[in-house]
Amino acid sequence: SMAELEGFLELPFPLTIAVLPGLPHSAEAARAVRAAGKELILHQPMDALGGQDTGPGAIAAGASPEDAARILGATLDGLPGAAGVNNHMGSAVTTDPIIMRAVAAVAKERGIYYLDSLTIPGTASHEAALREGIRYWERDVFLDNSPDRASIIRAVQDGKKRADSGRPAVMIGHVWSSQLAQAIMDL
Repeated sequence: SMAELEGFLELPFPLTIAVLPGLPHSAEAARAVRAAGKELILHQPMDALGGQDTGPGAIAAGASPEDAARILGATLDGLPGAAGVNNHMGSAVTTDPIIMRAVAAVAKERGIYYLDSLTIPGTASHEAALREGIRYWERDVFLDNSPDRASIIRAVQDGKKRADSGRPAVMIGHVWSSQLAQAIMDL
């Protein structure tokens, strides 16, 4: 939703925004992210263990490495200027070392990084990133698991404590979270 995205584009500091591919406003959202001076990454749909619909352009569980690479290449081509890729859902795919090596190989070829949203423990993403020699990040905090303002502020504070201790603090939230952009702006 372009309306939901707007509050995040107005935040007065560097921010990375992940855009899902193949949706009616994907290209428009990507252009708006870049025009606002924010970093754009691809939010690559990947099959989940629960069988939920991940949306268009998904990498399926059990995909061949060639198919995974082809799909990722096509979704990246649809969002020019993406500096990285992270998984949308993906609990069934990110634990597959063969598929994740193919994903990391595409990231290496494109000169982009991989961010593991860590939707499940024990992913094969880190090992694949090390093997391919790409930059790699992992999510530390989900900001809006509980979408109320007080919970969001607690989650941001948890991320800040982590960052203040000298460790990276990758915090992930969602544009559909009605309180998130305003809570971050207020902080």
